[in-house]
Amino acid sequence: MAALALVLTAACSGSENADTAGGDEADPATATITPEDGADEVKPNLPVKVEAEGGTITDVAVQQSGGETPDDSADMSGSLNEDENVWVSDWNLYPGSDVEVAATVQNPDGEESEVVSEFSTRSATEGQRLELTSNFPTSDQTVGVGMPVVINFDMPVENKGQVENSIEVTSEEGMEGAWNWFGDETAVFRPKEYWEPNQEITVDLRLAGVEASDGVFGIENHQINFEVGREQISTVDDEEHTMVVERDGEEIKEFPISNGDASKHIYTTTSGTHLTMEKYEHLVMDSSTVGIPVDSPEGYKLDVNYAVRTSGSGEFTHSAPWNGQLGESNESHGCTNMAPEDAKWFYEESLMGDPFTVTGTDRELEVDNGWGYWQRSWEEWLEHSETGEADRTDGNGTVGSPHGKPEE
Repeated sequence: MAALALVLTAACSGSENADTAGGDEADPATATITPEDGADEVKPNLPVKVEAEGGTITDVAVQQSGGETPDDSADMSGSLNEDENVWVSDWNLYPGSDVEVAATVQNPDGEESEVVSEFSTRSATEGQRLELTSNFPTSDQTVGVGMPVVINFDMPVENKGQVENSIEVTSEEGMEGAWNWFGDETAVFRPKEYWEPNQEITVDLRLAGVEASDGVFGIENHQINFEVGREQISTVDDEEHTMVVERDGEEIKEFPISNGDASKHIYTTTSGTHLTMEKYEHLVMDSSTVGIPVDSPEGYKLDVNYAVRTSGSGEFTHSAPWNGQLGESNESHGCTNMAPEDAKWFYEESLMGDPFTVTGTDRELEVDNGWGYWQRSWEEWLEHSETGEADRTDGNGTVGSPHGKPEE
């Protein structure tokens, strides 16, 4: 897209005898703004760029209105290069928006000039608007130290790198983290190590204007604010039939348990790092949900209390007053059976995202079974990231650009 250089001369010119006052005056600085003044149907994921000649950039203001732009939208932030003569917007523009870019440049003598460009962006077509269907956690939740950020979109994302770079995760304690995709509609952010406990996390989803796929644009920005609580990590030893709970590095509980009897692969409790996902004070467990008809010889339909989900394949910790082999042998269909008072304690003391590690079985938890995301090493996690680089959660932006490339 061609760029238009708009040059404004100084409001006051020097006198004819300027040479006698100390030498030649510097020419006014000029600036070029892209997109150009008067352009319309500009793709909202193209960057706003200001380039100064003969001076430096002292201020850039980007105002958006109309279309999908909310009334309380903030000014667009941007990044200035080391020479202070090139400014590029950090994020994308709202679709269907009227945009005004006002840039102030300064020559070596301190004389300022202002350049303005006004243009409009392309609207997002109905049926081609990227939106969220759900996210975990939600704002105001307190979660465990293993909690990922899970974003579910309403349509497939092809430009995964641009979408990754449009979402910034900020924590009070800066850490490394990265995104992985599970299918084309689910993005998951995980830190390199468990979150430091007792801190606030903010997720800024600057999706407005991002081109998720060809012609599919985000139309709205979102923010998620949640808290990481105390550190609670539970470890189940399948061979010893015990569960040990540690809180903030100190062992606080040890329970006798009974895992899956392993008579079939499906009845084997999965080994690996799980996360607690959801919990129910009362739950009906139906074998048909895992492909075993209730009326078959191996079918079951049980009413259980104090159930805490640890996988997507039907594994829970729960009360099992009928199991007389707690601490002695494995007798369940894959769940971790507990005494009623123990199950109640674990139910009440668990947060979503608490690590729950099982050792000693020959069935490995899959990375996409529930929230088995810690099953990937950090190196593997980075390899599966579209950008291939770690983000820092220190508020300094993402590792790459959320913008698309100019049309040829």
